Amino acid sequence: MNSGKESCLLEISSYLSLLHITEAMKNHTRHSLTSSGRHESVAEHTFRLCLMAWFCQDEFPELDMEKVWLMCLFHDFGEAFTGDIPAFEKQHSDEKREETCLHHWLTTLPAPYRDKLQQLYQEMQQKTTPEAKLYKALDKLEALIQHNEAGCATWLDLEYDLQLTYGQAECQAFPYTQALRRRVEEDSLALMREEQERGTPWPKKLPPRT
Repeated sequence: MNSGKESCLLEISSYLSLLHITEAMKNHTRHSLTSSGRHESVAEHTFRLCLMAWFCQDEFPELDMEKVWLMCLFHDFGEAFTGDIPAFEKQHSDEKREETCLHHWLTTLPAPYRDKLQQLYQEMQQKTTPEAKLYKALDKLEALIQHNEAGCATWLDLEYDLQLTYGQAECQAFPYTQALRRRVEEDSLALMREEQERGTPWPKKLPPRT
């Protein structure tokens, strides 16, 4: 077994330190609730986003899907340092802080990892390549699907509109994401109608995180 001291770009101690940083993504919770009523973690959102990209790969034979998977895997890595802030609350200062923390972390990596990830993040921010557009559309869709799974009794007032408008622009990039967005919207509307038929007062306020 190679100790890694000569051939590996990351020493064992550095490798473990990196893993310890990623553990924070298991601890940091997101705004979204799961169907069991608890807040999902950043890591859980990332995990399913990667699955979404994997299972729709046949719809995009012309794309570099390995790049899409990497984008999905690393897209929220800055939240390992800052935690998650809901999109409707995030300010420019929050985004800059996350970018600063992420940039500092990247500088600690060996050059091959650092250079590849810096290029990846730049492409994700510019959102001009089809790979970046697909990752972004799926990212929006994952959040919408999770909200549907939690049920509209868990939504904030503004989320009744957001479930119908969030991610619409991003999902226009591809016929498949357009169709998926329409289906998710139909599911949201069905939940709202069921809530009305039960006579439940809505919109409701989301309970505090636990």
